[in-house]
Amino acid sequence: MKTKYVAAIALSFILLNPLNANAEGKGGLAAVVNGEKITVDEIKSVYNNAPQINGRENWGAFYDKALNVWVSSKLVQQAANKSGVRNTKEFKDQMDALGNDVASKLYLKQELDKRISDNDLKNLYNQYKNNFVTEKEMRARHILVDNEATAKDIIARVKKGEKFNDLAAQYSKEKRVDLGYFTKRMMVPEFGEAAFAMKKGQLSQTPIKSQFGYHIIYVDDVRDSKPLSYKEAEPQLKGVLAQEAARGLMADMNKSAQIEKYSLDGKVIQ
Repeated sequence: MKTKYVAAIALSFILLNPLNANAEGKGGLAAVVNGEKITVDEIKSVYNNAPQINGRENWGAFYDKALNVWVSSKLVQQAANKSGVRNTKEFKDQMDALGNDVASKLYLKQELDKRISDNDLKNLYNQYKNNFVTEKEMRARHILVDNEATAKDIIARVKKGEKFNDLAAQYSKEKRVDLGYFTKRMMVPEFGEAAFAMKKGQLSQTPIKSQFGYHIIYVDDVRDSKPLSYKEAEPQLKGVLAQEAARGLMADMNKSAQIEKYSLDGKVIQ
């Protein structure tokens, strides 16, 4: 009754204030702390770029938790600025070290980007595609619990008509219910063996025990795997080429540098 009452008030507010129905913050602001603004966009940017967070929690729930963190951070930052800590030797030493680290990373990125061409990426992708071996993969959901009795009870409740995802939200230790598509070898042996003995639309009839606990599996789809598209594979391809380019760059830098290295006892290392 209380929930319905609150929902009715919220709906009335939206109907009476249509301009606020899709508003995020106050004119884009999440907070103003001693005159300094925190925007909704800066919080949302962190959320959007963190798949480990946005994959398991909706934006509204994250915002509610994150807002106080941002406000607290701003308060500490303001207090630190007033304290004069920026004028200390320790601060300047750490900023120098941080500056060196940032400069090195930016330099490496710029130089590696020069050494990786679109043609290199396409050639590597074609190698990957030509050598790709198709195997069975499936999409499944699972619920993970600590004991067998609870797992058996959940299986019985799903069979009686309770929704798998609702029970997962209530009982599962692993909050990622939908595992997406995976091959047998990507999973721990017990899970992989059990899952790939099932068919699309099947629920595991008994709990599957692994080192993590007891699993209940529901298979949503089974298909033959296929190569990633060029767009999907591009970040990984760049990673492979970047490693090769980095080795070449470091070799070139070592050749052109005058370096003398010493052992702990002061002798020159050849």
